[in-house]
Amino acid sequence: MDLEKRPQQSAPAAEPTDLRASDADRDRTADILREALAEGRLTAEEHAERIDGVYRAKTLAELEPYVRDLPGAHRPRPAPAPHAPAPLPGTIPLEPDEKLVAVFSSSTRKGRWRVGRRTHAYAVFGNVEIDLTEAIFEYPQVVIKAWSVFGNVEVTVPENITLRGAGSGVFGNFEVDTLAAEDPQAPTVFIDGYSVFGNIEAKPKRGKLVADLHKYVGRHVGKHLRKHL
Repeated sequence: MDLEKRPQQSAPAAEPTDLRASDADRDRTADILREALAEGRLTAEEHAERIDGVYRAKTLAELEPYVRDLPGAHRPRPAPAPHAPAPLPGTIPLEPDEKLVAVFSSSTRKGRWRVGRRTHAYAVFGNVEIDLTEAIFEYPQVVIKAWSVFGNVEVTVPENITLRGAGSGVFGNFEVDTLAAEDPQAPTVFIDGYSVFGNIEAKPKRGKLVADLHKYVGRHVGKHLRKHL
């Protein structure tokens, strides 16, 4: 009697939550937290605690608990587009990450400039200065990823935004003077840094304020990001 042929079993697929989180995944989660803060579902302290965890998360499984109890996490997520979507009329298109590099030199970004969603700063025996006190914020969350090797990265922000950070140093210094904005619509600047025999520092500049938060961080930008990220 012939034995029945059994179909070969394929290896079990990895659960989606086991996948590594991308920057876009962290940004989506941060958008949900910001919306919950604006609606009064989270206090400023809860928002600050969760946003710190979001930008430290390495996998989707680590992101999920921060928004599990919020309605924004249970909305259907759009299927990923095969190519970058064209910007909608009246919206601000996604910009590429900005890179500031100082190798035995200095690099400065200050004055009236439009802050992208993510900025990378590399200081190797050099100095990078990022001054946001007169910048135009077009995104609700701004992430600055800083690396310092025998160098220095300095970030200065206005007093009326939220400033958070997570990082470490090896024979170096990582210091962020945290801020919690009173206005839930104020931008959040998150510093993610690592220094080796170097210095990474972020602090507010006293007396410097974003004059009109709602003028620069428009509601249409948030809708555009949630739809296309």
